[in-house]
Amino acid sequence: MKKTNAARILDSQKIGYEMVEYEVTEDDLSAATVAAKVGQNVEQVFKTLVMRGNATGIFVAVVPGDAEVDLKKAAKASGNKNAEMVHMKELLNLTGYIRGGCSPLGMKKPYPVYIHETCLDFDFIYVSGGKRGLQLKLDPKDLISCTKATVCDLIGS
Repeated sequence: MKKTNAARILDSQKIGYEMVEYEVTEDDLSAATVAAKVGQNVEQVFKTLVMRGNATGIFVAVVPGDAEVDLKKAAKASGNKNAEMVHMKELLNLTGYIRGGCSPLGMKKPYPVYIHETCLDFDFIYVSGGKRGLQLKLDPKDLISCTKATVCDLIGS
């Protein structure tokens, strides 16, 4: 299995992880499908959302696969009045990743990362490994440390 930038970053920081491959269904890139394919609960498979705040610009929200990001909470956590998802056509240029393969690790620039607080409920979580069909299984505390993420409430109740 070829290492991605995300995996190389973890290696460089001597962070333990497991690469988990799965078969991609191009017409269904949902976190629920990914969770089923890797045999995990969807709330443990976190999705990476790239957002734009009105004051701070681009930032990254990492939320459980079964949740929707609350735009107001994401804006407040990131020091913005409002925030929106970036358009899919901007994703590759901003991050170096495509939809369904966007990792919070190894983006083109070190954007601020905000991760939903439930990540700490688990011994391990899954995030994209930087390409479709690859998830990284790791301790959420290691992901927080590596990305310098802020842990906060990002989803609606």
